[in-house]
Amino acid sequence: MRRRAMLAAAAGASLGAASCSATPAPPSTPAPPESAPPRDHQPGVVTAPEDFATLLALDVTDGSALRRLAARAGLAQRAATVTIAVGASLFDDRFGLAGVRPRGLTAMPEFPNDVLDPAWCHGDLLVQIGATTADGADAVAHDLAGDGLRQRWRRDGFRAENARTRAGLPAARNLFGFREGAGNPDPRRSDLMDRLVWAGEGEPGWAVGGTYQVVRLIRLATELWDREPVIRQEAVIGRHRDDDTPLAGGPEDGSFGYASDPDGRITPLDAHIRRANPRTPATERNRILRRGYAYRQGEEKGLIFICFQRDVEAGFATVQRRLDGEALQRYVLPFGGGYYFVPPSPAALAALVPR
Repeated sequence: MRRRAMLAAAAGASLGAASCSATPAPPSTPAPPESAPPRDHQPGVVTAPEDFATLLALDVTDGSALRRLAARAGLAQRAATVTIAVGASLFDDRFGLAGVRPRGLTAMPEFPNDVLDPAWCHGDLLVQIGATTADGADAVAHDLAGDGLRQRWRRDGFRAENARTRAGLPAARNLFGFREGAGNPDPRRSDLMDRLVWAGEGEPGWAVGGTYQVVRLIRLATELWDREPVIRQEAVIGRHRDDDTPLAGGPEDGSFGYASDPDGRITPLDAHIRRANPRTPATERNRILRRGYAYRQGEEKGLIFICFQRDVEAGFATVQRRLDGEALQRYVLPFGGGYYFVPPSPAALAALVPR
């Protein structure tokens, strides 16, 4: 508990001008989507992330608000990329939906190193709004709010150096100065997305073609991190900071493994990328599709971690348990977020509640 308190203080104490590694670049023109999202999947999952995003968690006080929100979201797609997800709490006894809950949808538990604040967790709904400007995302957030919906929490984020890797995959810099998205599965490969992201067998009919979304709100102890030499930072992450290549060798998006480094002399055994993905045939099924955003809230700096998968237990939860004890834990403090399910379309959400 003492270490967590020290970390919380370090994260909250970050103020003034950030180091050069944590300074966001000017907003860039967002890359075009890899491909138009299929008709049975919502945008905002495999489409390219925009420069700015607002995540809005809502509680439903009137079931008919689901239909109104779905209709507004359709209109809002002209100005932004809107993705609507549902939380486990929506499937209680208020609206008669208990029998159609997605099979793997639960409330997010507390993992080791978490200090979860209930005010920043869960929600009946999660609305993800991506836009080319922060004002654009904010305007859509206001348009989507309405009667029957009560805000639970909100966080606004941005993607510094929103760009692509050499292999064409979306990537951005986090406030620790390292690339977010390196090692992601390729969202342009429909076969890979069918295997890792889109839900299917075993789900209620309305949920087929959707996906499970995990959001984690994480404070970053940037002052503590910036005091570390670059060589230490690289050992903690497992990649070179200047060009994002893995310590194990090869290009940023190249294939590599750790069989020739069993003792962690090149890539430490507690390095983030090694713990997150040991790169063995057995751990291939645990891969998740990530699209994170940085945030600044007053003196606080952090990461909005977002990932999608067809099975939370096989995906995020398994990866998160492997991360327990990683070197990065000293510099991060997860405090909020939740588990959600993204229906295949807003219409599927609207149809849940009888007229």
